[in-house]
Parts: sequence; structure tokens; C-alpha cells
Amino acid sequence: MLRLNGSVFMPSVLTLIGIPGLQSVQCWIGIPFCFMYLMAMIGNTLILVIIKYENSLHSPMYIFLAMLGATDIALSTCILPKMLGIFWFHLTEISFDVCLLQMWLIHSFQATESGVLLAMALDRYVAICNPLRHGSIFSQNLLIYIGIGVILRAVVLVAPCIVLIKYRLKFYRTTIISHSYCEHMAIVKLATEDIRINKILGLFVAFTILGFDISFITLSYVQIFVTVFQLPHKEVRLKAFNTCIAHICVFLQFYLLGFFSFFTHRFGSHIPPYVHILLSSLYLLVPPFLNPIVYGVKTKQIRDHVLKMIFSKRHPDH
Repeated sequence: MLRLNGSVFMPSVLTLIGIPGLQSVQCWIGIPFCFMYLMAMIGNTLILVIIKYENSLHSPMYIFLAMLGATDIALSTCILPKMLGIFWFHLTEISFDVCLLQMWLIHSFQATESGVLLAMALDRYVAICNPLRHGSIFSQNLLIYIGIGVILRAVVLVAPCIVLIKYRLKFYRTTIISHSYCEHMAIVKLATEDIRINKILGLFVAFTILGFDISFITLSYVQIFVTVFQLPHKEVRLKAFNTCIAHICVFLQFYLLGFFSFFTHRFGSHIPPYVHILLSSLYLLVPPFLNPIVYGVKTKQIRDHVLKMIFSKRHPDH
């Protein structure tokens, strides 16, 4: 590793220290994190299996739910194994290129999840506001295009952030990242060079994806609420509204956690670093953990199939 005037020139290895200020209790913090990861893996895998093998669930709403579950599994797996390696086994070193790969995957899967949530909101909008055309609009081809489009959008928009770090920033003050995973600003702030372009690009990507998705999700639900409250019968209104509750819960916890983490990281200079790191880690871990629970509890079809699987194992003779 070449050092010039106290700076490190193009480091090959970086060090993730975990949660700064809480290193002495990281091993204990790893326990609930590991529990959330295991529950996320089990819950999302269960939802994927149920949707795959139950023909009655091969509708747009459940296919989008399967996309969300697959994204959650991938997102959790990008972050948790390495994080637990830091917390429990002090495996703090990570190669520079692997760190950039982890950063690209994490931010790409976050953007993919946001896109899937938008697709789910549009599906509910058409199903409630224009039910007679729902089947013809959300055809199998459209679902494939949406899936490919959501992934491509995430990959293409996040990639320039990686390229700028790799080929523009050459000198680093230190190789120690005060974080538990490779996050864009955590790496950029290590550089001794002008990082304004990196910051601007990071903000542009975040607001392009989240701003677009949140605007259209909000518009969809405003239209849904207007339509639902115009329905003549209370029972019909409740049934229509009930199909949206799970999605609203997932939407709120994903974006509220995201905004809180985003703004405390950039503007909360008086907040201790460990609060930033804990918030950003929870932002990545809580949605994959909660999503299958929310959909399992609030979606009758998923709940019924889970109960059927449990009781058929308990009573194999029936």
C-alpha cells in the first residue's frame, strides 16, 4: 500500500470497524441482527415457496410480492454475513473492489425494492380504480417488463457512483471505514480530493429514484382513497381498503426509516456516529424482517396457506 504525503494511494484493502463507539458490545448487537436475518430468510423464502406452488396466487399482486421477497433475501445477504463477521470474529478487512461491489449491490437492491413497491402501488391503483381493465393491463408480458425495468434502472443509476469512486478518487486519508458495511458516503469521505461531484451524483441518484417512486406511490394512494370513499357500501369500502393495508405498512416503514437514516447521516452533525450506523444498518435489516410478517398477518391468502402447511405437517393422516 503506497503512501504519499500521509495519504494512501489507491488502497487495495479497507478496514470496516463496525459500529464506532460500540465495539465493546458489538458481539451482543450481532445477536438481534442475526435473529432478524434468519427470520427474514425464513419468512421471505416461505412466501416465495407458497406463491410458486399455489396456482391461485399467480396474480400480479403476489408476483410483485415474490419480487419483493427475493429482493429482501438478496439485500439481507449482501450485508449481514460480513457484518456478523466483523461483530463476532473481528474479520474487519475487505478488499477495495469487493467493498465497491458490496456498495453497488446494496444500493441497487434498495433501488429495486423501491421500484417493486411502486409497481405494487400501481397494481392496487388499477385493481381498485379500474378493475375491469386490470387483467388486460397487467398482462404477463408487462410483469416481465416491469421486473426487468426495475432491476435495470437500479443497476444503471447506481453504477456511475461506483465508477467515479474507482477511477476518480486516488488518494485517501485513511483506509479505515467507520461503518459496518460499505456505504457510498462512508467511502467517499475517506478521500483527500474534491468529492463534491461524488456527493452531487449520490444525491441525484437518491432523489431520482426515491423522489419519482414516492411521488407516484402517493398519487396512486390518493386516487385509491378517493375511489374507495366513493363506494356506496361500507363492507365494500372495507374490503377494498383491506387489500391495501399491508402495502401501506411496508411502504411507510421502508421510506420513513430511509429518510430518517438519510437525513441524520448528512445533516445530523451533532448526533453520535454510532446512531448513524445503527440507523442505516436497521434501515437495511428491518424491512426484509418485517415485510413477510406484515404480509403474512394482513394478507388472508398467504396466512391461510401458512396455516395449511403447519397443520398438514402436524396431522399428516388428514
